[in-house]
Amino acid sequence: MVPARDGVVEDIRAFDGAIDSARAEGLLAALQLARIDAARGASLTFELLQGWQRHVLRALQPPLFRSSPAFAKGGRERFGIGPDTRIRLNACLAESMYDSARPLSLSARAARAYLDVCFFHPFGDGNARAAFLALIFVLAREGITLDNVSLLRRVRFQADDPQDPLILSRYINFHLSGTRRASSNGCRGQKINHTL
Repeated sequence: MVPARDGVVEDIRAFDGAIDSARAEGLLAALQLARIDAARGASLTFELLQGWQRHVLRALQPPLFRSSPAFAKGGRERFGIGPDTRIRLNACLAESMYDSARPLSLSARAARAYLDVCFFHPFGDGNARAAFLALIFVLAREGITLDNVSLLRRVRFQADDPQDPLILSRYINFHLSGTRRASSNGCRGQKINHTL
């Protein structure tokens, strides 16, 4: 499903561009890589995120997995670290791939990937952007580009709130439905240019 407008690119240009043009450029470069990886059917791993995150943070080298506890939301959330944290993250990210033995909906798998990145907090900075890219990657791997992502970028989730995965999945479904409606209302056949 490819809509007439690319809501991800538009949102990055508007939202991140308003914060800092370099931030938007870095995220757009990472998005382009994520979509290339999705098109080749890559598995979602920390190493894949790491390659994107280099562009998100505009770093010379891919950022390393954090080596100490991390904090978010003004210190209200703490993310521990152990010798197997990176292995556990990769195991969780692997579940973003469709599995006929455990068929989860696309929105559930995309929400799970987003929340896994948020709550493992693998990087020293830019984890929300990494989580967003993971979500977009899961959708793109199934050929889906959203025409709007506003609910996916303007929400906050608590690590200990059991309702947050359901809420995020509903938001993804809302945007999927909106994109499908727009595509069926005369946008069919138009292709967007993924060149960022």
